[in-house]
Amino acid sequence: MSGSVTDALTWWARTNPDLVAIDFDGDEVTYRELNSWADGVAADLLAAGVRPGDRVSVFGGNRLEWCAAALGGFKVGAIVAPFNQRMVARELEGLVRDCEPRVMFCSESLRERVDEVHAANPDFEIRTLETDVRQLRNATHPPAPPQAADLDDPTAIVYTSGSTGEPKGVLFTHNSIAGMAHEWTLIEGVQPCALRVLMVLPLFSAAGLIWGIARVLLNGGTLLLQPRFDPPRALEILSTQHVTTLTGPPIIFEQIAEQPGFAEAGFPSLTTAHVGGARVPVELLKAWQPKGVALRQIYGQTEIGGSATAMPREEAALHPEKCGWGGIFTKIRVVDENDRDVPAGVQGQILLRGPGMTPGYWHRDEATKAALKGGWLHTGDLGVLDERGYLTFVDRMKDMIISGGLNISSMEVEMVLQAMPGIEEVVVLGVADRKFGETPAALVRASRKISAADVVEWCNERLADFKVPRYVVFVDGPMPRMASGKIAKRELRQTYATLAETHPRVR
Repeated sequence: MSGSVTDALTWWARTNPDLVAIDFDGDEVTYRELNSWADGVAADLLAAGVRPGDRVSVFGGNRLEWCAAALGGFKVGAIVAPFNQRMVARELEGLVRDCEPRVMFCSESLRERVDEVHAANPDFEIRTLETDVRQLRNATHPPAPPQAADLDDPTAIVYTSGSTGEPKGVLFTHNSIAGMAHEWTLIEGVQPCALRVLMVLPLFSAAGLIWGIARVLLNGGTLLLQPRFDPPRALEILSTQHVTTLTGPPIIFEQIAEQPGFAEAGFPSLTTAHVGGARVPVELLKAWQPKGVALRQIYGQTEIGGSATAMPREEAALHPEKCGWGGIFTKIRVVDENDRDVPAGVQGQILLRGPGMTPGYWHRDEATKAALKGGWLHTGDLGVLDERGYLTFVDRMKDMIISGGLNISSMEVEMVLQAMPGIEEVVVLGVADRKFGETPAALVRASRKISAADVVEWCNERLADFKVPRYVVFVDGPMPRMASGKIAKRELRQTYATLAETHPRVR
């Protein structure tokens, strides 16, 4: 499948013009209106001197204007490079220096931050979403001049969350976006104009720009966009708006299931419920099963388009720890340190290859060579393939704790503790230890009074001795999270860098 997102937008605007393309919490825009709105933004960008290959950035929260700005960038052949609206000026300046946008769209509430960056980097123009983009909405604009771009040209840069270092700009091409959307559509059996995606994650991420806006428009579907994740509102939309697809980390499904009306709610249209970023707890599976909803574990990275594999519906409940066997076109390998395939049941690094694989990182040749060595994406994740080819994700290679020469998966210990009554959130980190080099430490947020001894006793009954945390630290508030919904382990490592010096051992 080849083509661009704006090819699809133009097509659906002609063939199904009155279908709602985006419903922003009740504010609807049809395909005809959205296409014309994007044409208006494109004309403004052309007047500002934007040409194919230039970067156009969007800096703001979820809103219709954000979508129109990004689509206008696509229409002129620019590379759309969105930024996390939570970034402070110092962080934003680093990304501006990296991708050098020609124009940046921003929310009025963030204008002061952008002005600060602009003072040191004056080579981009500023447009505001509330004025410059909003005023173009209700007018009829001439079609944007067609762009004869090579479909292998980059069309988007999505910055990684930076959980293991400085953010890197992951490149997406027209072909990679269309190819992975096509594969997903085939696997999930989606009919044209039937996709209805509830989007509660931020638009600047791959989940938002690629799996939200791009996937929906390529399928002629409807994006049910929310300004943020609000569990009661999400439950209401799932129950009343014929949502077919919801994807997110486990915490999204957990918080929806905790709402008072969940027991009585029905979701007859919800055929695709994908969960990523952390393993799906068995209790969470059981909460959604009576609704006829199979929560399916997925695995992927931004560098493969976000999602590379999902567990089949019929086996998701039987094997909640597994992530499927790839896609029609997406392949999985598990290899040793020399990139040789290991036998079934043996742990190794996960390699991926498929239509969504990035051609590389923006202006990072060495990182690209390392990540795409031999034509396979080297994920830096550990996994195991079983005899049937099903993948089980074990942990990030950098999250493995090596204690006295023995490997400990922080995720394994976290999963054991998540099942302990009274524990709301838990993170397991490796901390320095004189005898063993490293040892596990558990950061715990509890909903009732439990002691460190309780935590140790629970683990002693379920884990080998060397895996049981030697430090237990209770935290008062929710764990910090990244925009994807994943717990921000890198931030916690920095916060608790001296944990072994400031907290007593519990065993």
